[in-house]
Amino acid sequence: MRTSPTAGTTATGRRRRIGAAFAAAAALALAGFGTAVQADAATAAPAKATWAKTPCATPKHKGELACNSLRVTGGLTAFQKQQATDGITLKAATPSGYGPSDLQSAYGLTSAAASKGAGETIAIVDAYNDPNAEADLAKYRSYYGLSACTKASGCFKQVSQTGSTTSLPSSDAGWSEEISLDLDMASAICPNCNILLVEANSATMANLGTAVNEAVTLGAKYVSNSYGGSESSSDTSYDTSYFKHPGVAITVSAGDGGYGAEYPAASQYVTSVGGTALSKASNTRGWSESVWNTSSTEGTGSGCSAYDAKPSWQTDTGCAKRTIADVSAVADPATGVSVYDSYGVTAGFYTFGGTSASSPIIAGVYALAGTPSSGSYPAKFPYAKAGTSALNDVTSGSNGSCGGSYLCTARSGYDGPTGVGTPEGVSAFTG
Repeated sequence: MRTSPTAGTTATGRRRRIGAAFAAAAALALAGFGTAVQADAATAAPAKATWAKTPCATPKHKGELACNSLRVTGGLTAFQKQQATDGITLKAATPSGYGPSDLQSAYGLTSAAASKGAGETIAIVDAYNDPNAEADLAKYRSYYGLSACTKASGCFKQVSQTGSTTSLPSSDAGWSEEISLDLDMASAICPNCNILLVEANSATMANLGTAVNEAVTLGAKYVSNSYGGSESSSDTSYDTSYFKHPGVAITVSAGDGGYGAEYPAASQYVTSVGGTALSKASNTRGWSESVWNTSSTEGTGSGCSAYDAKPSWQTDTGCAKRTIADVSAVADPATGVSVYDSYGVTAGFYTFGGTSASSPIIAGVYALAGTPSSGSYPAKFPYAKAGTSALNDVTSGSNGSCGGSYLCTARSGYDGPTGVGTPEGVSAFTG
């Protein structure tokens, strides 16, 4: 997935690719990624992408949960390598990750994104305040030609965990990166949707859970959560207090630490979203995916819950309790997504990965599919379409060591890292 473009067979081809590589490196450097252009860059292979955890991925205080996002800091992403292969010279300060048209194409959503979503509200639940949220969202949407989504128009709303629009939590640069990622991914998948940002006072489960409840109280039928932490015996009580909302699609990142269960992805009432590596391909779909796995400690989460009961729609036999994940979408930073952010960093476009990207993507797909039926738990919807053309079955890759079990190894049909697959249109997300 991260191999370098093959050198051209003519001098013209070589010059085109070298020029693109130079432009890409310059774009990264000017965007603050710190990529140095060496004197011998013309003969060197394009550097692989490098990245680091966003600050919110390391909790500041005891008892707080972590966001599941990583930001690219150097090298070339899959998007840039594809641009170079296509002979496109990238300009400085332009996006280096996949944009809305790429994501819509990859998941068969181009038509639905253009025609559906009006009147639907996607809620984004995060901790702390992003004072630049509206302005950064405007930059992203304007660059990609999406319609404006502002507070004045009623499309965008930013509230505290109690619903206040004026008394917001303290601002935090790390969580602001996470917020930008979430808002941009919701926009990329469902540009016609309204967006409700609910900011918890801190990253504790109690405050984030209160924010989830507020999102539902305010009418959101799709609620994205891009955070998690270790399981505990309290999780079943959190289930009923915060996540048991029939008729609401609640998506949660599966985690970025590789094989191993985390909460609230393990809740029986949510759609647990795993992560893939996504690249263009010469197949009928035009894209290919495998399990996102960088190392033994970094990759999409999956596993068997120690506490949460198995929902009735899960029928895998290797885990007596709740199995993570249900579905998946792009999360590998090397094949990451474009995000605009300005609070606490140099204003501009950055590339992000982590299952923090995949959760709002799937929330957006649910929104395109339409309001869930009353009393339903939308996590079960994709299972009814498992093995059909409504889902892309991800069959390669592993996120850790589990004796070759499906709990950490991709296979045909259901597996832990990618669930029943990735979206191919919206039909697997209705019910």
